[in-house]
Amino acid sequence: MTLLYEAAIFLAAAVVAVPLFRRIGFGSVLGYLAAGLAIGPHGFGLITDVEDILKFSKIGVVLLLFIIGLELQPARLWVLRRNVFGLGSLQLLACSGALGTAAWMLGLSPGAALVVGVGLAFSSTALVLQSLAEREALTTRHGRAAFAILLFKYIALLPLLAVLPMLGGGADGLEPRALAIDTVISLAVIAAIVAGGHVALRPVFRLVAATGTHETFAAMALLVVIGSALAVDATGLSMGVGALVAGVLLADSEFRHEIEADIEPFKGLLLGLFFIAVGMSADLGLVVEQPAVVFGLAGGLIAIKLVLIYSIGRAWGLGDGQARSLAAVLPQGGELAFVVFSSAAQEGVLSATEVDYLIAAVTLSMVATPLTVLFNQRVLAPRLDRSDERMYDTIDTPAPGVIIAGFGRFGQIVGRVLHSANVPFTALEINPVQVDFVRRYGNRLYYGDASRIDLLRSADAGEARAFVLAIDDVEASVRTAEAVRRHFPNLPIFARARNRQHAFRLRDLGARIVVRETFPSSLELGEGVLAWATGDEEEARQAAAGFREHDEAILERQYAVHRERDALQLSTSQAADELEGLFERDDAEDTTPTDPDAQPDGGR
Repeated sequence: MTLLYEAAIFLAAAVVAVPLFRRIGFGSVLGYLAAGLAIGPHGFGLITDVEDILKFSKIGVVLLLFIIGLELQPARLWVLRRNVFGLGSLQLLACSGALGTAAWMLGLSPGAALVVGVGLAFSSTALVLQSLAEREALTTRHGRAAFAILLFKYIALLPLLAVLPMLGGGADGLEPRALAIDTVISLAVIAAIVAGGHVALRPVFRLVAATGTHETFAAMALLVVIGSALAVDATGLSMGVGALVAGVLLADSEFRHEIEADIEPFKGLLLGLFFIAVGMSADLGLVVEQPAVVFGLAGGLIAIKLVLIYSIGRAWGLGDGQARSLAAVLPQGGELAFVVFSSAAQEGVLSATEVDYLIAAVTLSMVATPLTVLFNQRVLAPRLDRSDERMYDTIDTPAPGVIIAGFGRFGQIVGRVLHSANVPFTALEINPVQVDFVRRYGNRLYYGDASRIDLLRSADAGEARAFVLAIDDVEASVRTAEAVRRHFPNLPIFARARNRQHAFRLRDLGARIVVRETFPSSLELGEGVLAWATGDEEEARQAAAGFREHDEAILERQYAVHRERDALQLSTSQAADELEGLFERDDAEDTTPTDPDAQPDGGR
């Protein structure tokens, strides 16, 4: 079988499986695993040389660890230090201890049980962050706690990869004196890399960047990753340790984003190949031959992590609902488990059969995660006490002149304008992080959902002079406008719109003034550019005013027919023709001779 033929099979399998799995909510990692299972020797048997492919694809793991190192900026870790090092270490110690003990009781050696416990304690970054983002929960307390736990696992990965070669001899590898010596040697090697990299890396990158050749810079970035990995590998440590350390050294450098952009395409392709190779090496027959064992391992993993993470969340100060949400999103094994277990098999810590069982269990746990999240959200949450959630603020100030719903960058400018004219206002914001931040500077801001009628009543919306709708999210904006119009029909709404369709929906709800957020600023910038280009500020002002008048007239015509699709398309086409006519008329006016001696083709 030729290399091109195998490459075509890999690409076809990935193109089919990954979009399908992402669409059904399982993520790209499971898509790659499924593709590998399908084309591997335990599937359709299209490709059989799994070992060679797995060895080559581990370059993708090395690149992944380097990218992870770039994210571990010391300043970032310092800001999040309490949650990262406190909550993150507590979760890892508790889960790895329980899971490792269970693995030891099932017959694994102490060294193998240690690796299994820590590897299974790592949750999936891809699945967790995707799930939180889809539910707009990244800024909630359980969202921030989950992020801290995920961040700490990358810090813990370094010593685990370093200790794997020491455990290759099984229980003998844990002999205290030998372990201490190996640990000292490992720390010395890492310290040497850190010292050398700190002195040499930035100056070298400056020299390469000065050449202005993008390809050379990309080659230098790859050389740093592979070179540091090979240097560490020569000492007996895992190659990933060198890549991770190199990434951390460059995390605060001025070249960080450029390096990450150059490495990312290689990392994505090779890491996808690695997950496909892992899927190919997984014995699908285990699920058929030993379903009780595989499902028992996956179920035990999920159950242990659910109980422990919930308990840790409660001990850390999270309420019942937040701790439950944290546990529901983190019970799975993660993509790093594949990295850890594959490396452990290569070092002789785990057998191939043990790795097959573990990979199957982790995969099933990842598949089950969307189900645990949905079960918590749709079954448990509506039935259990949610008093732990942050309560909306009680508003006890005098009746405001204006209510501002949404106090981000748009709402803050409106508030500052009102404040400068001594017009009182009450601002409502649903993002608790934003509320706490703005309050530090003495601003009057309340946490709450502006579409809730009880909150609007407590804000004395019935006595307010105006309601400013500055919410960024389109659906939340429309929902709030509907609530205000239904319950406070005499309260005038002044709204911000993301686009024309959003503006039409707000106009339907009786908004008095609707401002498209990018239109005034882009028009002002266009006027400034025109004035600079022509040297005629008055001409630029007139051109901008004419465009504004023309666009607003079009908007009114389109609003009149926006419910009729065909008519709206015709109106849009006519508007384009009219705009083209304006440009042609302007060109004609610019080239019309005003001097009898002027030439027809004379230009400015």
